[in-house]
Amino acid sequence: MYLSTIGKMKNLFLSALIAMAIPAARIAAQEQDAKDVITFEVGDFLVSTLSEGQQRGKGDVLIGATPEMLRQHLPDGTYPTAVNAFLIRSADQTVLVDAGFGRKLFGNLQSLGVSVGQISAILLTHMHGDHIGGLLHNGKVAFPNARLYLAQAEHDYWTSDKAMQAVPENRRGGFRQARKVIEAYSDSLRLFTPAEAASAEAPSLLPGFWGVAAYGHTPGHAAYLLKSADAQLLIWGDLTHAMSIQLPCPEVAVTYDVDPKAAVESRRRLLEYAAKSKIPVGGMHVAYPSIGHVKANGKGGYEFEAFCTCLGL
Repeated sequence: MYLSTIGKMKNLFLSALIAMAIPAARIAAQEQDAKDVITFEVGDFLVSTLSEGQQRGKGDVLIGATPEMLRQHLPDGTYPTAVNAFLIRSADQTVLVDAGFGRKLFGNLQSLGVSVGQISAILLTHMHGDHIGGLLHNGKVAFPNARLYLAQAEHDYWTSDKAMQAVPENRRGGFRQARKVIEAYSDSLRLFTPAEAASAEAPSLLPGFWGVAAYGHTPGHAAYLLKSADAQLLIWGDLTHAMSIQLPCPEVAVTYDVDPKAAVESRRRLLEYAAKSKIPVGGMHVAYPSIGHVKANGKGGYEFEAFCTCLGL
């Protein structure tokens, strides 16, 4: 019933498909009108952005931003950002990429007619609280039928007592939260090693899904590449936090990068890959509508053209 309903809804709304380009400079102006759920097609997949809201980030979290960069790209000292997760549906699987804080996640899923029991797999980009908050409900597994995919290096970092002791006491709560999730999902946990984005030899994690190395923000931070028919989408997790400055100036990091230098290297590598390959991208902190294309700006950086080719689902 569920799968046939998706097919009927796709056929119903396909003729009404809307394509619109929203210049990056206008993204902030869209914030008040932003939708929590946007659904669009990637080949045979239905991909839904599940947003927990739009915010303004403050420039004081940036590392390596010069006064000139700040004047040019953050004239008011803030930048647009968001907290997103992604739902990917096909005839055979219903996959969640990250789980946000969990504040709007379940309402967003309900609005799409998706129950927690229908989620067959969860792909985690990393284990910060704004990505795993929705995985537990009252301390128990929130998605009882889902396999949980996590990079081996990410698992090893959050379960390391040495790594936990190396951070201030006020940051150790993140380790405790991550360990609760790992323990709760221990029977369904699948650990893997992400590959380079351009690697043709990498095995898929699931039909149509590949893990992509994007280390730095956390030691095992991963992106996910979706492929279906002739279409692709790169969901890059926290490759960026402040798009308005980190695209034109990829060398700018943030204070909550575990390894800022490695984060910058990953950002440069994946931005170049996405631009050259002309692959659409989506991110957990990309402001509404959260998807689009990156292209080189001819100055050593990149620019973002947001778009929404969305179905009325």
